Amino acid sequence: MTFIRQSLFIISLVSLFACAQDKTPINNDHSYELIVSELRNPWAFAFLPDHSMLINEKEGRIIHFKNGKKTEISDVPKVYNRGQGGLLDIKLHPNYKNNGWIYLTYASPEGQNRGGHTAVMRAKLKNNTLVEKEVLYKATPNTTRGQHFGSRIVFDDQGYLYFTIGERGNRDENPQDITRDGGKVYRLHDDGSVPLDNPFINDGNAKTAIYSYGHRNPQGMVIHPDTRAIWTHEHGPKGGDEINIIASGKNYGWPVITYGVNYIGTKITDETSRPGMEQPLHYWVPSIAPSGMEFISSDKYKGWKGNLLVGSLKFQYLDNCYIKDGKVIKEERLLDGLGRVRSINQGPDGYIYVGIENLGIVKLIKTK
Repeated sequence: MTFIRQSLFIISLVSLFACAQDKTPINNDHSYELIVSELRNPWAFAFLPDHSMLINEKEGRIIHFKNGKKTEISDVPKVYNRGQGGLLDIKLHPNYKNNGWIYLTYASPEGQNRGGHTAVMRAKLKNNTLVEKEVLYKATPNTTRGQHFGSRIVFDDQGYLYFTIGERGNRDENPQDITRDGGKVYRLHDDGSVPLDNPFINDGNAKTAIYSYGHRNPQGMVIHPDTRAIWTHEHGPKGGDEINIIASGKNYGWPVITYGVNYIGTKITDETSRPGMEQPLHYWVPSIAPSGMEFISSDKYKGWKGNLLVGSLKFQYLDNCYIKDGKVIKEERLLDGLGRVRSINQGPDGYIYVGIENLGIVKLIKTK
């Protein structure tokens, strides 16, 4: 009897900690070309007007890739390179050709407390050096925790700057409290000033840059090519990764509502919905660990135009999501098993480029 009980206990533990399998089908009608090789963690990249690339390596380096050559950019801000923190997103100002501004998010060690927290900086590039650096926002307080920094950047059609910051592993305090940083989407003017119509501008001690709250760790954000709405995705715990459409002042629920559970299998909450909290457009169970996000808006990929691409860190593929009437109706794996997909951009030539850890940046090619 003791042996049987022990065996059942071991089986239950295996079941509890076993990694759920992703059953998304593989699409083999594509190939890829390796464009930039020998990158460790290309957390983000951006195309310059001459079609060369600026590539953020998480460890704290920016690489200028032009004509097959890599040049390291100097005077990059010091980063808190721990866990998920480091040098994160990079984005050009919509009017970059005229003003030259480049925007970065990164885990910054600046501040009174040990550790780091997410910051947003803008700078210009001159002679392969960052100059005129300005910190536009620095979340507080620093913490030595290594998780949930966010952080992605987009500009909308009105020129507002949006960026995401994860809840820094403090789910019980940060995401539902608008007086605290973390677990939020923020909105600023491009110079770092706070728009006067931000939703919490007149709300007591609120962080007035907050645009939406109740997020866990958003590592994908993009403007829909037709509706111009802001779409994000964020990491859930075990299960419950989400796609959301972001709106001013809305609460996206974490951790009060979620479709996920703790990593050991125990419940976080019994609730998956609550009045006053937004439902995700889509969620994943099991979690795919999403990073990077892009819509296909060019004509380079027959049958895929309008699809949403999401990188999977956990299962190492590019998730090709078919969208209809605001819902994900079908998913399939691209670049299956190539590596942890970290970043995605549609290039000036209309092709999709994908940053893959411990490989580099590849160009997606549809074969049928």
